[in-house]
Amino acid sequence: MSDVRSEAEYVEAELIESPGDQAGTREGDGSVDGASLDTQAIDVVEIVESDPGSRVLEEHVAEQEWTREFVIDDEDARQETAQADLQASAEVGEAAAEAEHAGPAVAESEPAADAAPEPRVQSLPMVKALNAGLRRALADDPRVILMGEDIGPLGGVFRVTEGLQKEFGPQRVMDTPLAEAGIIGTAIGLAMRGYRPVVEIQFNGFVFPGFDQITTQLAKMTNRHSGRIPFPVVIRIPHGGHIGAVEHHQEAPEAYFAHTAGLRVVAPSTPHDAYWMIQEAIRSDDPVVFFEPMSRYWPKGEVDVVENPTPLHASRVVRTGTDATIVAWAGMVSVALRAAELAAEEGRSLEVVDLRSLSPVDYGPVIASVQKTGRLIIAQEAPSNVSVGSEVAATVAEKAFYSLEAPVLRVSGFDVPFPPAKLEEIYLPDADRILEAVDRALAY
Repeated sequence: MSDVRSEAEYVEAELIESPGDQAGTREGDGSVDGASLDTQAIDVVEIVESDPGSRVLEEHVAEQEWTREFVIDDEDARQETAQADLQASAEVGEAAAEAEHAGPAVAESEPAADAAPEPRVQSLPMVKALNAGLRRALADDPRVILMGEDIGPLGGVFRVTEGLQKEFGPQRVMDTPLAEAGIIGTAIGLAMRGYRPVVEIQFNGFVFPGFDQITTQLAKMTNRHSGRIPFPVVIRIPHGGHIGAVEHHQEAPEAYFAHTAGLRVVAPSTPHDAYWMIQEAIRSDDPVVFFEPMSRYWPKGEVDVVENPTPLHASRVVRTGTDATIVAWAGMVSVALRAAELAAEEGRSLEVVDLRSLSPVDYGPVIASVQKTGRLIIAQEAPSNVSVGSEVAATVAEKAFYSLEAPVLRVSGFDVPFPPAKLEEIYLPDADRILEAVDRALAY
């Protein structure tokens, strides 16, 4: 699994200078080698004047294929906005750097006189929780930029970014060409210039055209620059099945990224976690792969928009029990909880641990649970071969061997390509398959 150094470790190694230092690179303010963005940037007017996109725009507007309003209102506004964005990134300075690690602040804008205050706890589906988390990140930090295919007026295929381009403009919420390698490569460049890009990959199988950019470039950038330059890129990827689609649309590729040193990999299972974890991922100075379980996009859950008790990379016990431990993440957490409910009807007590972070993994709650129950079942949508579940099983065998009363068992997808449409229900683990594994573990 990835061994990603914390920001505190970077500071101890004197690889990141404090916000008060004048020389070198300062964390999060967009400066490189002591020069700020505005002094290093090429003149924006020159770029715009030489941009062939302007000519293409005029041709398409003349042919009534596009509307000027859909792209940008006028050339002067385009130049002024681009210049203002660069200036804002250069001037955000120490205040933004200090705020990054203090936790997401509650918005302090004055409510309208006739508007009711926002409730602290809201019932939201995950898509709306993610939308709210992205909105807060955009409002809190002018360096945050969203990029992806159809994320603008459409709001993405799952509508996670719905309304955000209208609120923050096309310079902050940008539609991109259908070219994942180009999208991720652009995000890497933006991160080098002090921005905090958030990339949306439309479907999980579409990430592989950009895999080279992630593994050979993004994951290695911080190490390549001796930790002096942060690379705060978030890559949002829909995860798993249960949508009845075709190949490339419902896969569980987390092992590829969890194995890659230099990446943080997380997977929320609830709307509350999604709301807070996306903001924490954006504030991280390391690249984060952010998996969003499609099976949990629409069920509602309570979201506390004021307080978040669980850090980004902490695993959490979501149901206590005494007979066996089930470890799951993303969409499989709800399946594990359903299995625990059915087991309780038969007098068996199952503990469920939501891993939440796949790299690094917080093994503390997992080991403590296994020491209590003596049995471990790992549930995942991905195939079992060389998987995150395999790594969890190996680590528990190393650290809690004498607490185990039965072999560690994995309940996984089969070692075949993810099948389309209705066949996925045969492929995906369900509560019955988890309970069969529980029966085998308890039989020892």
